[in-house]
Amino acid sequence: MKAALYFDNADGFGEWQILISTEAYKHLREFRRTDKKTFKIIFKKIKQLSNGHFSDDNHRRLNGPDAGIPIYDAKMTKDLQLVYQIDCVPDQDGKVLIKIYGIYMDAQLDGIWDALGSHLARKGREYRKRCIFRNRPVLSKDNAILPASFPLAEPEPECSGGPLNLSNKDMDHVEYDHVIGSPLILIFAKGLIADQDVQHVFMLTPQEQKIVECTTSCYVLGRSGTGKTTTMLFKILGIQRAWEMSAIDMPKPRQIFVTKSRVLATKVEEYFTKLLESLALAGYTLEELAKMKARRVQEGLVDLDDVPESQMNIPMKYSELEDKHFPLFLTFDRVHILSRKDSAGVFFNVDDADAHDCFVTYDVFANQYWPHFPQNLSKNLNPWLVFSEFMGIVKGSEHALTCPEGVLDRPNYLRLPHRSNPNFANQRGILYDMFEHYTKIKRQRRHHDVADRTHAILKVLRSKEFPGKQIDYLYVDEAQDNLLIDALFLRQLCRNPDGLFWAGDTAQTISAGSSFRFDDLKAFLYRVEQQNISANSAGACLRQPAMFQLAINYRSHGGIVNCARSVIELITKFWPNTIDTLRPEMGVVDGLKPVFFTGWDKATVHHEQFLFGTKGGHIEFGAEQCILVRDDAARQRLRDQVGEVGLIMTLYESKGLEFNDVLLYNFFEDSAVDLSRWRVVLNGVDGQGYAPNFDRDEARYAGLKILYVGITRARKNIWIVDKSDRSEPMRIFWTSRNQVRNCTPGTEVPHLAVSSTPEEWASFGRSLFSHKRYSQAIHCFERANLHREVKVCEAYQLREAARSSVGVALLSNQKRAFNVAADAFTDCGATATGNQKLQYYRNSADCYVRAGDDLKAAEAYLSAQEFEQAAKRYRKVGRFDKTLHVLNDHGMDIPEETTAELWTVCRLFYCSRTTRPPLPLFSTFEEELEFMENYDLDYVRASLLESHSRYYEAAELHLSENRPLEAVRAFIKDESNVDSTIRAADTMLEYFWRKCSFRITVKSIADEPLQHFIALADQLEANKLTPATRDLISMFQNILRGNHEPLRNLALNFHKQNNKLAALICLDHIFSRTTDIRAFTVDEMQQFLQQFHTYARLLYLILTFPDPMKHRDIQRLFSIVRLSGDQFLIPGGTFLHNNLMEVRQGITWISEHSSGYTTSRRVVTQLLQQSIRTILKDKITEINAMCCKSPVFSQCLQFLISGACRRDNCPKEHVAVSKLDRQYHDNRIAIHIWQILILQFMHSAHPHIERRKSMQNWLKHLYEINNPPFFIQGSPADLDMNLMPLRRDGMKVGKLWIRESFYSLDPLHTQAEFLTVLMGMTSLSFAFDKDDAPVYISRAKCTISGPFELVRKWDKRYMAHDLLNSYQGAAHSSISSGILYILHVLDNRLYVNLSVLCDCIEDICSAFVINYRMGPDFNEFPLHNVVLPCNWLLFPHKFTAKKKTNLLLMNKLLDEIARLVEALRVEASMDFLWLNHTRFTPILRNFFISRICRVLCLSTSIVFFQYSSAAELYSLVAHNISNRTLRNTVDNIILSLHRNDPPSNVHPVNYRKLVDDVVRCIIPLPGCTPLPDGYLRALLAFDDNKGVGNLVHLVHKTMNQHTRVNTSIGRRLAYEKTIEIPHLLSSCAAIAQSTLRVEAPAPVRRLGHPKDQPEVMQYDEKEIKEPRPQEFEGEEERAEDVTANADTETRDASETLDEAVTFIAPDLDESLRTNGPSVEEEEAACKIQNAYRRYVRRRSSRAVNAEINGIFMACLKQTQSPEWRPSYYSLLFLGPLPHLLVCLERGITLTHTAKMKTKVLFKKESHEKLEELGQQISEIAALLKKGFRLRKQLEPSSSAHRARDIDALRSGVLEVEEFMQGVPSSMKDMRSDFQIAYKGIVAKKVHAGEKEKPTLNV
Repeated sequence: MKAALYFDNADGFGEWQILISTEAYKHLREFRRTDKKTFKIIFKKIKQLSNGHFSDDNHRRLNGPDAGIPIYDAKMTKDLQLVYQIDCVPDQDGKVLIKIYGIYMDAQLDGIWDALGSHLARKGREYRKRCIFRNRPVLSKDNAILPASFPLAEPEPECSGGPLNLSNKDMDHVEYDHVIGSPLILIFAKGLIADQDVQHVFMLTPQEQKIVECTTSCYVLGRSGTGKTTTMLFKILGIQRAWEMSAIDMPKPRQIFVTKSRVLATKVEEYFTKLLESLALAGYTLEELAKMKARRVQEGLVDLDDVPESQMNIPMKYSELEDKHFPLFLTFDRVHILSRKDSAGVFFNVDDADAHDCFVTYDVFANQYWPHFPQNLSKNLNPWLVFSEFMGIVKGSEHALTCPEGVLDRPNYLRLPHRSNPNFANQRGILYDMFEHYTKIKRQRRHHDVADRTHAILKVLRSKEFPGKQIDYLYVDEAQDNLLIDALFLRQLCRNPDGLFWAGDTAQTISAGSSFRFDDLKAFLYRVEQQNISANSAGACLRQPAMFQLAINYRSHGGIVNCARSVIELITKFWPNTIDTLRPEMGVVDGLKPVFFTGWDKATVHHEQFLFGTKGGHIEFGAEQCILVRDDAARQRLRDQVGEVGLIMTLYESKGLEFNDVLLYNFFEDSAVDLSRWRVVLNGVDGQGYAPNFDRDEARYAGLKILYVGITRARKNIWIVDKSDRSEPMRIFWTSRNQVRNCTPGTEVPHLAVSSTPEEWASFGRSLFSHKRYSQAIHCFERANLHREVKVCEAYQLREAARSSVGVALLSNQKRAFNVAADAFTDCGATATGNQKLQYYRNSADCYVRAGDDLKAAEAYLSAQEFEQAAKRYRKVGRFDKTLHVLNDHGMDIPEETTAELWTVCRLFYCSRTTRPPLPLFSTFEEELEFMENYDLDYVRASLLESHSRYYEAAELHLSENRPLEAVRAFIKDESNVDSTIRAADTMLEYFWRKCSFRITVKSIADEPLQHFIALADQLEANKLTPATRDLISMFQNILRGNHEPLRNLALNFHKQNNKLAALICLDHIFSRTTDIRAFTVDEMQQFLQQFHTYARLLYLILTFPDPMKHRDIQRLFSIVRLSGDQFLIPGGTFLHNNLMEVRQGITWISEHSSGYTTSRRVVTQLLQQSIRTILKDKITEINAMCCKSPVFSQCLQFLISGACRRDNCPKEHVAVSKLDRQYHDNRIAIHIWQILILQFMHSAHPHIERRKSMQNWLKHLYEINNPPFFIQGSPADLDMNLMPLRRDGMKVGKLWIRESFYSLDPLHTQAEFLTVLMGMTSLSFAFDKDDAPVYISRAKCTISGPFELVRKWDKRYMAHDLLNSYQGAAHSSISSGILYILHVLDNRLYVNLSVLCDCIEDICSAFVINYRMGPDFNEFPLHNVVLPCNWLLFPHKFTAKKKTNLLLMNKLLDEIARLVEALRVEASMDFLWLNHTRFTPILRNFFISRICRVLCLSTSIVFFQYSSAAELYSLVAHNISNRTLRNTVDNIILSLHRNDPPSNVHPVNYRKLVDDVVRCIIPLPGCTPLPDGYLRALLAFDDNKGVGNLVHLVHKTMNQHTRVNTSIGRRLAYEKTIEIPHLLSSCAAIAQSTLRVEAPAPVRRLGHPKDQPEVMQYDEKEIKEPRPQEFEGEEERAEDVTANADTETRDASETLDEAVTFIAPDLDESLRTNGPSVEEEEAACKIQNAYRRYVRRRSSRAVNAEINGIFMACLKQTQSPEWRPSYYSLLFLGPLPHLLVCLERGITLTHTAKMKTKVLFKKESHEKLEELGQQISEIAALLKKGFRLRKQLEPSSSAHRARDIDALRSGVLEVEEFMQGVPSSMKDMRSDFQIAYKGIVAKKVHAGEKEKPTLNV
């Protein structure tokens, strides 16, 4: 589309075109405002001229005839004249036109017009000829002359001549930059009438016209002031007007003007608007124009960058731009922002203040980065050039686009060619080192720069389509201020390759960071276009963009332009590739040369005196004059010298500004470049004798560029003042080219200072303000006496100072600076009006925000009518009351989204606090309830429900949020629901369990709500509760009130109810207190140990669980909380938590938690077992210690014998003989068994504990109580096993204790008591474990080798074998072996316990007598009519095999017994004998003598009793020669005792009566026959029937009727076979030899591994059935909890009683097995080990397996119902579904955990995070609802499965996947399970071998 600027003629105007200068236009407007009459005259005169009505009155020549080109005046009034010229413009169709210079008074018409005429005549003779020529009038009567028209001709070369010597004011008359043709006169006139500040299209030069009309893309280069922006503007206007005039219905062209400077963009937009307005005025009437004038408002003093985006009348996003918004005039930053809004989260945020501080500008780089670079790198470098190198080359060049991260790496940077990149060509290594430092600091501070921003947006544009509709025309002004990569971004905005307009000048870069030439830009864009063509339209040709150069400078005259051009020539000469080479620019007119003051030094008068005057009487520069210095330091020095003489600015500050006069002060003196380096410019002087060689110097290059900037700031005069020698080379250079005028002392000093009016000061102050030069603007406004404007500028200056302190000053100082600026803006706002007022308050609010004072910021925003920001700041500071008021009062002015957010946060605040809101938050109850439900405000919601008497719902809500106290109160209040009381009780119990768990006492609980629960428990209606519930509540009440006695009865009740959990709690509180049991009686001890055994068994039972955490009751017992997955919480204050620190060294993987510690299932199991083991060990050790000191476990023998004990504090029990009945004996046995069973729990819990000594000690006690020294104490025959506690377990543990004692018996360590222990253990082994004893005894170390005393010398026989052979009784020689063993002991006087020795002698004698009497020679019926002690007849081995009864050996034994008796009698030679816990006393010696005599008497009476005649007796003697010897030996022993008294008769001899009675019976009175039953009679008389009658009369069943009853013997036993006798006598034998035998001595499994199998304790039908571990808890966890494997359950169900008892066995020490296991045993052990290892690996592979198994069992249970039939759905139901449900449950758990954490934060965090946390809670609550819905839909018991709908199941899987994706925590560990579910249910099955059918080719 071609631009169209000019239009048809206007009515009332003629053919002559009118060109009006700026001065003339000002005059016209002034007359329009001040003198309307004169204005009409002038307007009429202009119309006459346009119609060619020339007369003497309006066409009088003003200059002389020799002045060259005529200048005319037209008289308006008496003193007022219009000055104009007839001009000829070659490119305007050769027509002549009228130029109006202005309207002047006569006094103003001086000689300037002569000079102007002469100056114009330099254009040539042809030009003068055409200006003078006039056409004749067309009509003779009409003097109207039409403008002449001439053919186009080549321009003539200008004639030489001197420059115009005009004043600044005179120069204004010849500057014309507005051209208004006659077609626009109407518009021009109406603009004046409306008094609108409009602009008008003026005449362009031919070159400019070509640019405007160019139909391809173009590059326009030109120095400052050459009209680049004007051509852009006119092209935009032309295309806009062409579209408006087009008859074709076509879319509006989208045009965007882009520049770096906000000021320039605004000015161009204003200029364009005014041009549009000037064109639009043509359609208005005079009345409408008057209204427009009335609406005209003076623009305020406001920084354009502060105007909010909402007031820019364009959308916030680029994609939302519409045709009506175009054309747009934007800064490059604004274009970035629009693009960023379309890609939220991708680009850097630059909206808020903190993000603004993160943007690295040059000022930030210079102030915050440069000081932190190493000095060795930054020395002698210019930060401006360094920053430009970083941005323009390293990050912003074309090469950077091809590198990763958009940054040139070091090798590529170092390889850049010097020609195209001359800067730092020799210092690139240093530069890259600095760049790396810069990058590091930037990354640490999280800053970003312009290159980062552009790379980010380019990355997005490469990855997705362009957001929105692309533009048609792009105009980039001052392109050199952008990076090269910015051009790529801008190019992508435009869809039209011919719609690009790039303009600029690399010599006047004002933006740090740019570092490219237009040649680089052209080449880069050419390559971009080539890529676009190849990618989009193959074969399309690329139209080359046009290249234009503008060389006419409209800003400055020729004198200044020539001087500036010389600087450019130096740059291009020495740095040829740094800036673009252009045609030499020229001014419109010549002018005064710059003045260079030289020769002024200290020897002469200071030049400051001539320039500025003295301090006392100095002159002042005007508004359009400026003094430029190098830097701030130079400015301060000058001010110190001359004071405030005018505007003093640094060269950097002057960029973008224009002044009439500029004084460049000490530019060279303050330069870092020394004289030697400045002298290089002399190379540009022709004929210079000496000049140094050129070398690249970036500082010198920068100096020349900034010098060019300083010179081009001047429009009319430039004065260079420098007294330094460094200025001399440049002065010489300029002088040689006649481009400066030197001013030396003595010459006339030009008049510098020009006064300005207040209006001029104000006008220029506004200009400076728009360029953010606030300090200079303050100076101007002070001169204009505008105090309000001064205050405004001061406020802006304070803000700039505050901004510059960011990153440099301390944070407190930064905030203080912003606070001061905010206060200043507040003061400005208080006095301002309209939009200014609002903007100042807005600025104030922004500064308060930066100062951290959000409350003041909110108030300022409210004053600025920024209601959204005000509400947000009130909310941020926590003033929700004011937020509500703002929302209520101004809600319609706030965006709906923001209003909703703020209402939500206010509701969240007031609903989560106790503060009452100032306004209602909700309109209805339902709305309030819904809001609280959505945001999970459970407490307030519950209160709301209670306020509406919906107590049950409120209580359930309290419960769901773990507020049991409030729930109980609500339940109690509820009278409408019958379940409320039960729910209240259950809630109380749950809380009690949690707070009063195992080992927690009332003293350790610091919980105030607990007291409330106790009080609330009394309010429950007990009649509505079950007895079990009442007992539980009573239990906790007693515990919490410290009443322990009622707990005993409660424990009994719980035991009856099979509630072992409660029983354990009661027993733990009972036994946690130490009870002194040492003084207990046997009955009290039995009751205590029985109860303690129950306590220990319950504790031990916990250890037997392979996975205790799968049971809810165990979790409840120890207050363990299951978290997500395999994690558990150990709450603080609990038993395990208190023990954790003590055992934590041995346990890993424990994490801190707000409520305690979290750990895995394995670790919590380990901790639990270790803690229970510790309790078992401590309590059992304590009880064991007291039992060892309790007298009831050992009776005082001396007290039993004599009825008195003289021992002080005798540790044994003193019991009367009258109490020694069977019941008492059984009770004593019972307490031993209880204690052994209790100790076994400790041994099983601690397999490695040292237990040998304890086991041997209690086995010694058991031996002693089972084989007491005094027969009246009882015997094994008196034991009723039916009365024994847990007889099967007791027998089993006893057997295994004996077995391990054998293994652990070491002759070397127990040598002193070895023989006694060996004899006792052997006796117990064969008494209780007849079958297995020979096996393990043969393997025991002590039976293989022992002390040398037990080795017989003559044959080296180890006599322990004889002892074992004797007790085993299976060999033919067993009796002989026993006799030989006793003989060896007595002969060698081996150290032995006398009581045990007597037991051994009695056992051997009993075996001898029984086998002797079972011989066929005695009777047809063996043992018929025999009287023996019961304990002699208990062991079957004495009746089984025929054993040799060697009477000779027996006689030897009797001889040794005789010596033993004599030693006891005389108390001599008995040092090898000892007794347990006592020493030998005469009473004890006499007692053992009587015991031996009793044994002898029983043996002898057996031999001689039963025979009715002497013949029988003698036949016996005759049969066995030794019989008489045997009898004689016994008789001699008895007679010896009868004849000899003990040495001391102090104590009565208790065997005397027995001996005397025996003697009386065997030696009758003369004439009498010895009594055949004399020994028996003597025994019965000696026993006196006291104590336990342990004799039994054996009678064969066939002879039962024929045998006389002996009334002295209380027990008669009829038998048929002798083998039956042991079984008939005692149940003990039956049990001891029952099938309850251990097939292999396997130890109880160790409990160290949590996955070991549980112990199963089972008792016979007369005992309480003990549940299996699975039954301990009452109930297991539901489907979501971990359950045992199916194979475990099956195995547990099939365990036999033998296996159950085996589990309680102690652990045996395999190292003691010196006889190695057999091959079969080794193979069996390996099989068991391998199977166990496989089992452990399977169980510990993934903890979630247990969860899957539990759900699987629930699913399996459902499929076993009759409704289920085998189907494909059943396979999915049992296969993938459990995996899916496990994932769902884990997700629900994790979500619930996240919800609780968020709610805790919601209550704990300050109000700043209300929105974030509220949103999180809302999202989590919604997600949790979804999870619960899916659980209800997919759980095994769901009715949805009955439909067998596979599609519905697949849909559920997809919903679960979506749910898992929303879970706040990671669920990576569940992906494998979900994949199983997904593949099994959703994924399509691809069968192997199936091939897709080919598509038919049709």
